[in-house]
Amino acid sequence: MKNDPDNHARAGLSRSEAERLNCSGHKRTMNWMLASFFAKLRAGHGQPYRRLCTQLAALVIACGVAAPVAAETVLRTRLNSDILSSDPGTRRDENTDAVILHVVEGLVASRENGSVGPLLAESWTVSQGGRTYTFKLRQGVVFHNGAPLTADDVVWSLRRYLKPETRWRCRLEFAKDGIAQILSITAPNPQTVIITLNRAAPLFLKTLARADCGGTGILQRASVGPNGVWRKPIGTGPFMFGAWQRNQFIDLVRFPRYAALPGPRDGNTGGKHALVDRIRFLVIPDSSAALTALERGSLDILDALAPSDLVLMRGRGDIKLDMAPTLDFYAILFQTNDPLLRDARIRRAIALTLDTAGLTKAVTQGTARPDNSPIPSASPYYGPTETLRRPDLAAARRLLNEAGYHGQPISLITNRRYPQMFDIAVLVQAMAAEAGIDLEIETLDWASQFARYGSGSYQAMSFAVSAKLDPSFNFGLLIGDKTRDPRKVWGSPEAQKLLRQTMETDDPRQRQALFNTLNTAFMREVPAIILFNTTHIAAFRANVTGYKGWPAAQLRLWNVGFSGMR
Repeated sequence: MKNDPDNHARAGLSRSEAERLNCSGHKRTMNWMLASFFAKLRAGHGQPYRRLCTQLAALVIACGVAAPVAAETVLRTRLNSDILSSDPGTRRDENTDAVILHVVEGLVASRENGSVGPLLAESWTVSQGGRTYTFKLRQGVVFHNGAPLTADDVVWSLRRYLKPETRWRCRLEFAKDGIAQILSITAPNPQTVIITLNRAAPLFLKTLARADCGGTGILQRASVGPNGVWRKPIGTGPFMFGAWQRNQFIDLVRFPRYAALPGPRDGNTGGKHALVDRIRFLVIPDSSAALTALERGSLDILDALAPSDLVLMRGRGDIKLDMAPTLDFYAILFQTNDPLLRDARIRRAIALTLDTAGLTKAVTQGTARPDNSPIPSASPYYGPTETLRRPDLAAARRLLNEAGYHGQPISLITNRRYPQMFDIAVLVQAMAAEAGIDLEIETLDWASQFARYGSGSYQAMSFAVSAKLDPSFNFGLLIGDKTRDPRKVWGSPEAQKLLRQTMETDDPRQRQALFNTLNTAFMREVPAIILFNTTHIAAFRANVTGYKGWPAAQLRLWNVGFSGMR
């Protein structure tokens, strides 16, 4: 603001006083006024110092000095690698899902207990035949660009996901061979969306809510340019997508018009509130550097702490810990089309060399639970058939001899981004060698390994599957038509049939029986070797409030703030 005498007059100063003012020469005067004003306040005098306040206001107006504002609150957390995309559920991994689910929301979301709750849909009804879902949208929800949420936005978003060119992770789930094919998506009025399926699908809502599907987040059309090219996510979540400096940081900014649900936080639904102005996800690949940043206060939260680093954080007054059992699994995947590994006897022999309990203890410092089943130990469907396979070197050698294996090398891919995957590969190699199996470790960067996983271009791979809130989804990551989806390791027609049956009923007893049959077949055919389910460990500064892990192992930073905040 210019040194305009009229401004001073509006502030209560005479023109002669105003003319004597010179902004560049009165910095010390303004500092003295501030010091004098606060000194008198501290002295406890009750009378207002009107003249001093008026003069100070005049200096502020005249010199363009901004009034004091509250400091921006920034919550800093770490990613061990950059996100792959900002487009929900397309090019993705766990880091990508965690960031994007702060920005976008779907019709429904997963609760802590694995059930489905409302999010953008306040309610829904299902037709008697289970084929038609009618969603009623919540009132008062707006996108980050200020546009109101309407049924047309839902229709546009869902149709975009189903286009092959979008490359949505979960498109095949809604194709003919998925849980059900979506036949139509319509909007009879601005607050109602109707989705019709070709058959009943009890897991339809759970699939919409999946984190790896991007929560099927509803987007505003401006997320995509006129030429169809992706811009950035314009969603309805508590935070807006801000700056993205690749391989450095991602900023999310508090959305002041967010319409929160009532009640407490519950998984990805419930009352979600942005308690900080900005979240900064810092990309720090090196775990030692991340630990140092937390200790020095450059990080507020270190999510997914490696078990080997747990001992360094325990007993510190400035650091708190949170530990939660998860529904993920770590495994060795096999390419069952490989000329050597298509023989189930070789795969079974490798499995029989492994001491799962000992490996789990060594790799996770005793924090994880050994498990040879795709059904996680924390799942309510984990039952009597989920027993650990005992190592048996003699039986392994017999199987290898029957299969005609004579020491041919088998490539085992791993990476160093996830230390547990690397440690698993080393121990599996050593254990298999006792039966004469030659596993040669090939260490790739994570992006290259993930691409090889997606294309099925490997023999064996140390891998991890993010937490899924229903066993059908765990089995679904393994079972499928390999010609249509190269990621699948178990192409058995019988397994595909059983998996489909688990998705066609919501009766717990029927599902339990089907899971038991699937698990028995899995242990016999060994398309993969499941090793353990982890405990999710997070470390955070003592002044951080509201952080809480949950079985999905997904980082959630809504309802997280700092002590002393109003």
